[in-house]
Amino acid sequence: MPPSKLPPLSPLPPPATRGALALPGIRSISLAQPLIWLARGAQDMRRGGWLSLLHGLVPAAFGGLLVLLARDHFWLLAGAFSGFLVVAPVLATGLYAISRAIERGEPVNPQLIVQTWTRWQYSRYAAKGGYWSLVRFGLLLALAGTGWVLTSAALITLLATQPINTPLDFLRHVVLAPGHYVFELWLTMGGLLAAPIFASSVIAMPLLLDRRVDVLQAVLTSWQAVLTNPVPLALWAALIMGLTLLGLGTLLGLIVLLPLLGHASWHAYRDLVDASALPERLPPEGAA
Repeated sequence: MPPSKLPPLSPLPPPATRGALALPGIRSISLAQPLIWLARGAQDMRRGGWLSLLHGLVPAAFGGLLVLLARDHFWLLAGAFSGFLVVAPVLATGLYAISRAIERGEPVNPQLIVQTWTRWQYSRYAAKGGYWSLVRFGLLLALAGTGWVLTSAALITLLATQPINTPLDFLRHVVLAPGHYVFELWLTMGGLLAAPIFASSVIAMPLLLDRRVDVLQAVLTSWQAVLTNPVPLALWAALIMGLTLLGLGTLLGLIVLLPLLGHASWHAYRDLVDASALPERLPPEGAA
């Protein structure tokens, strides 16, 4: 359903109690709303055509190359693939732009993608959030992903009872190892990293793309959305995790599933956040 027909905004404290930052209102959603986001994402993916699928093809090709180069170092693959989940919101930036253009009745073409990745953040007259806010946040996520790759590799190589070189080694000596808790520790540490990153980024990236806000505003808004709708967004996190893992398991599945999730994430942002009071982020005329 369009944003105008969504449930009323959840009450927020008056601006004085929220400090100097202007945060948008947050809507309360139903538990089934994440499934609607997937349906809308599928519609956008069809309308985006090959440009949408390209956002899945490139990561799938990179994953295939990684498997080819590190097939005998599964500890690296496990960390890299789980780290991929951390930086995925950055990779979906072009998909947010496609969904935004579809929503606004604007053309969807290669120029839109180039403009999104090169000039979208430029705004010399912006009072704040005008220079590469989205890129700065993306770098923070990339650092978090790199940190997890290193942590994951250290856990698996140092605590596993046997060398882990293949997926079968990981299954035997980590997942099914009797009397050892390496896998449980690995999952726990991954969850401790993933939960705050999800809360910080679930709508932060689309908001940074759509409105002229800074990183702190976007992150606080994202947390507010999660705190207002903990159960529906827990379901959304589970859907993202499950579909991404399904795609990683086949690699070819990423070609479809990543665009689907990226477009759906835009609709999650539009349903959860009323950003109408915030200035739009528009690229300069003639940008390419």
